[in-house]
Amino acid sequence: MLTIMLILILNLTLMTGCGIEEDEKEKVNDIDFTVVPEENIPKELKTLIDNKKKGEFIVSYGDKENLFIAVGYGEQPIGGYSIQVKELYETKNNIFIDTEFIGPSKSEDVSQTLSYPYIVVQMEYIDKQVRSDR
Repeated sequence: MLTIMLILILNLTLMTGCGIEEDEKEKVNDIDFTVVPEENIPKELKTLIDNKKKGEFIVSYGDKENLFIAVGYGEQPIGGYSIQVKELYETKNNIFIDTEFIGPSKSEDVSQTLSYPYIVVQMEYIDKQVRSDR
């Protein structure tokens, strides 16, 4: 009997946790952003990116004016990859970024050296944690 009660309590706890997670992703509003060219990435953020670029990452860097979000897809065997921001939005407690990793086309002439594709976006500063579904 005790085992059955523990299983029921565990199931209820897990179902409640899933509901909370879905609520956390409920969009409050879309966020306007711009893609930041390499030469305009803040030095501190560039250092963070360089330290994490061999693996997948998502990092943010902010001052009281702007928030920068960097999303990287790790080391790739060739060049020619790109990243597109599909959605950037605010929820009650977080900022969500959804990106798409796009490989080079078969007809594209790409470099045959290792690459570390990432994208950096800039938006108005919001004091919330940045999350992604990746």
